[in-house]
Amino acid sequence: MRLSIVVPALNEADVIGALLHDLQSPRRAGHEVIVVDGGSSDATLAIATPQVDLALASTPGRAAQMNAGARRARGDALWFVHADSRVPDAAATALLDALDDGADWGRFDVALSGRDPRLRVVETAMNWRSWLTAIATGDQGIFVRRTLFDALGGFPAIPLMEDVALSKRLRRHGRPACIRRPRLQASSRRWESRGLLRTIVLMWRLRLAYALGTPPEQLARRYQ
Repeated sequence: MRLSIVVPALNEADVIGALLHDLQSPRRAGHEVIVVDGGSSDATLAIATPQVDLALASTPGRAAQMNAGARRARGDALWFVHADSRVPDAAATALLDALDDGADWGRFDVALSGRDPRLRVVETAMNWRSWLTAIATGDQGIFVRRTLFDALGGFPAIPLMEDVALSKRLRRHGRPACIRRPRLQASSRRWESRGLLRTIVLMWRLRLAYALGTPPEQLARRYQ
């Protein structure tokens, strides 16, 4: 099974090089890496182009960027990885094993990159919440069979919560494969720059508002 790894990026030249270094291992194994830039004004594309199979430009917004990458992907399965993530060597193998065992989609447990011990509580809560609800977030490296992704029409064209919306559609076809080890490393920059407690409260308020029907466009303004 061939895997296409789609990385949406926007002004992330300071971090994307580390991820692309991680992804050279699956590239050498014959899998495809695609970076979709959403209009960066820094060196993101210049850094990415020599290290990927395909570098694209699209309109900004993760949903638009990931859908653009998926349309050009040649793999049997799609794996969506944020540009500020880190990926262990064994991750692609664990993903493919899950699909070979019959999963249609799935995600990874994550570890947050910062050293603040409170982040260990946050990451544990993220992983358990995802396991209980069968909802994955983009930080968790959502993967899905190409045929199912196409049948569902890809990510909804919304500016926020596109990962939650896709997960809700996917779980109608079965629970996700929840890969416990290895874990992806998700960036803790958001938590550290905005304040840990403030970010927790903000994210829960956004999720609750989304569940109650608040339009994603309004949520995106609150998030920014």
